[in-house]
Amino acid sequence: MYALKGNLIWTEESGCFRVLENGYLLINDGCIAAVSSEPFAGVRTEDFGSRLIIPGLYDLHIHAPQYMFAGLFMDDELLVWLDKHTFPLEARFSDIIFAEKAYRAFVNDLKYSFTARASVFGTIHKDSTLFLMSLMEEAGLHGYVGKVSMDRNSPDSLRETTADAIEDELGFLDKAPEYRNVKPIVTPRFIPSCTGELLLALGKVAKERDLPVQTHLDENPGEIEWVKELLPDSKSYAEAYESFGLLDTKTIMAHSVWITEEEMDILQSHGAYIAHSPSSNMNLSSGIAPVRRFMDRGINTGLATDTAGGSSLSMFRMITDAITSSKLRWRLVDNSLAPLKFSEAFYLASKGGGSFFGKAGSFEEGYAADILVLDDVSSEMTVLAPELSLPEKLEFYAYRAPDRRPVAKYVAGKRIV
Repeated sequence: MYALKGNLIWTEESGCFRVLENGYLLINDGCIAAVSSEPFAGVRTEDFGSRLIIPGLYDLHIHAPQYMFAGLFMDDELLVWLDKHTFPLEARFSDIIFAEKAYRAFVNDLKYSFTARASVFGTIHKDSTLFLMSLMEEAGLHGYVGKVSMDRNSPDSLRETTADAIEDELGFLDKAPEYRNVKPIVTPRFIPSCTGELLLALGKVAKERDLPVQTHLDENPGEIEWVKELLPDSKSYAEAYESFGLLDTKTIMAHSVWITEEEMDILQSHGAYIAHSPSSNMNLSSGIAPVRRFMDRGINTGLATDTAGGSSLSMFRMITDAITSSKLRWRLVDNSLAPLKFSEAFYLASKGGGSFFGKAGSFEEGYAADILVLDDVSSEMTVLAPELSLPEKLEFYAYRAPDRRPVAKYVAGKRIV
């Protein structure tokens, strides 16, 4: 048991910050035990002074192999981008030496980022994906990693036979439990690259082994039209996933930019999650997701970097990009959907996305002790610093210092930075 002292700020519900200046946070057995304005008697306390102490932030959708080219190749839309750049580069992960080099860089930067837990795509390659899991475990990170499944509409170098895809998935899942904090997740890339036979098999595996699922939904208009051609009898993209048994309370649907009301009904009925990826949606010209509509409907929603569609691992950049893109949608597309407030976007990055991993993303009792300690950058950057409230200081940090490293980072109560 130990305590941290500093300026505490968190959200327990969307749109409302909780703050405690010079507060104390008690951690016991990897969880938040109490928050207090007074010190805890007889408890070892680390005093972080005027620094900000916030919950960990959560990345619901990220492609680890693509991190090596994050910030490149942004001139194309999704489907061309995949064929020209993503698929050829992901094929190189069949070489375990290349994979080790790329994944070490990714995990090192993820460790020192603001992300406490993440849901991660690997590639179709079982061994390199297991190595990625081992690196994340060693770094003290928590989350999910998936071996991607693809058996059609892919280059020869990145396409499995259906039988091999199923066999490798089962082999991956049999090896993955060796890791304590990084767990497997069933990962069909998306419907265009997976046959119905493979999708049915993966849905069955997910159900039998009680595993979560991650994939893509309604990211790009061309992708949606392609799904209609491949599955003409399906009523919608989401309904197709439902028919294959891939929708549940532990399913992440990345993007959902062009989702219909009927598809939202389907996701909501299953309690599935949407990984809102604002940076990637803009970089690849995919569009502006109606994140306000997701929130109004009570659909589980979190934020995601989606590297390399997104060019940064910073969840603070995702917070500010989510706000910016929601303003553009409100002004240019649908003025009935109010833009996000900073407190709402912060909630999505913390407790909103954190709920996918259990009780995480808040300083409420019993929640995972995922904690970030941040410098008060306002004191360095503006003469207004003494006048700013804690939420204003956090907002200032998000916009002015999104790529800094945290002073300290705890995951499940263990300090890893």
